[in-house]
Order: sequence, then structure tokens, then C-alpha cells
Amino acid sequence: MINKIVSSLEEAVAGIKDGSTVLVGGFGGAGQPIELIDALIAQGAKDLVIVNNNAGNGETGLAALMKEGRVRKIICSFPRQADSYVFDELYRAGKIELELVPQGGLAERVRAGGAGIGGFYTRTAVGTPLAEGREVRNIDGVDYLFEYPIRADVALIKAKHGDRWGNLTYNKSARNFNPVYATGADLTIAQVADVVDLGELDPEAIVTPGIYVDRVVKV
Repeated sequence: MINKIVSSLEEAVAGIKDGSTVLVGGFGGAGQPIELIDALIAQGAKDLVIVNNNAGNGETGLAALMKEGRVRKIICSFPRQADSYVFDELYRAGKIELELVPQGGLAERVRAGGAGIGGFYTRTAVGTPLAEGREVRNIDGVDYLFEYPIRADVALIKAKHGDRWGNLTYNKSARNFNPVYATGADLTIAQVADVVDLGELDPEAIVTPGIYVDRVVKV
């Protein structure tokens, strides 16, 4: 019998190794799996590469993970919100690396990693400092920048409903990057607000099929 439900947050994050690349869902605080991040802090994994849209907010969730010194590098689109002072201090002190990626390109790089695509060309960032030293190809008279896929060891995501097979639905805008990130890792861990019985979710409403999800924990 397939049952991906785990009994605790500690069990959910068990086995995450030092040096892992971790996709963290959310757009700012919306859809960020804060409880899973707190469990990862307690678990102790370090030297992490984090992929997220932002670089943390305040001192909770992702910002707390960085403040604990667990993050070696962050790949994100918006590192400089007004409340991203934890990242800002670490970056200025040379204690964290930053790879800046335009938002659409970030989502597509993870999607490509999940789909087994070796890369793609985009017009975004052509002619900017982000394109320096990278492959640019002219297609039909237009320059395109080549982007490599992102494939992670772990994805931490947040959903509204989940069943024991790992099928997930999301809560409005809290959906954001979570469905894409679910496809892009070797181990996908979802925290959900409610665990429902098989068949309770309308198949037409399921956003993330359970085939992409390895562990589900109710928070």
C-alpha cells in the first residue's frame, strides 16, 4: 500500500545531507514551507545551496536558516527586499554566495531540470551583466542567452491538501513556485494543512500528481 504520509516534521526532513541543493517553495512568505525549514534547522544540515524566489524575510523561515550559517549559496531573483537584512549582512560580509536569476528564467530552469531538458535559450538578460561570459546565440536575427537547468537534491514545498499518494492542491497565490519545484528534485517533501482520504480530491483539481512527491507531513 502506497502511503507517503510521515508522522512528524523531523521524519520529513530526515536524511537531508550537508551540501545539498534545496529548492524552497514560496514567493516571500506566501507558500513558504516555514515549518519544514525550521525542522531542517533542527536537523542540522549545512553548506546548503538554496533555490528560492527571494532571499528570506525578517528572521523567520529561510532567513532563519541563513542566520544559522547553514547556507553556502542562494540562487534567487529578488535578494533585496526591505526586510532581507539577514541576507544583506551575510552577503556584504562575504559569508554567502549569490547567483541572481531573472524570475521567469528561474522557474523555467527548475522546470527544465524536472523535465530532463538540457537547457534553453531566452532573450531575458541579453546585453546585461548577467550575460557576461555566457553563451549567446543568434536565432533569426535575435540574440538569446543559454540557461542551464537546475536539478536539486531536495525540494521543500507547501500545499493546502494532500493524500497518502502525495497528490496535492494549493491555496490560491500560495501555489506560486511550489508545483514547479515539486518536479525538480530527487526528494520532494510537502507540508500540507490537511490530509484527505484517497478520492476526496477532484482529479481535475490536483495540481501536483503524487508521482512527484516522496513525503507528506501535516502541519
